[in-house]
Amino acid sequence: QVQLVESGGGLVQAGGSLRLSCAASGRTLRINAMGWFRQAPGKEREFVSAITWSGGDSTFYAEFAKGRFTISRDNAKNTVYLQMNSLKPEDTAAYYCALRSVWYSQIQHGYGYWGQGTQVTVSS
Repeated sequence: QVQLVESGGGLVQAGGSLRLSCAASGRTLRINAMGWFRQAPGKEREFVSAITWSGGDSTFYAEFAKGRFTISRDNAKNTVYLQMNSLKPEDTAAYYCALRSVWYSQIQHGYGYWGQGTQVTVSS
């Protein structure tokens, strides 16, 4: 069984920063990629960012995240981070960490394991 534990959400003013963390654990843990998704009230869940796990660390970002968010990983700790800068009120959402064990052609697809979510609220 794979477990993902997120931390780092909170309340921040517009223009501020937050750093989310997600630690993966499990006896048969195999990681192809880890990513972050978010869901705002009344909206569908959307892809934020992802990073591959083996070989070179390829990173991927949604358009709204480019230039403001940075994803990184610590292989030894099986942990992924999302540094979010220049936050805007429209970034307010529950942020979910996700893990996939096998490769899919689309980086947004294939995530079978999810964290419980951490709330990010950006005030104007």
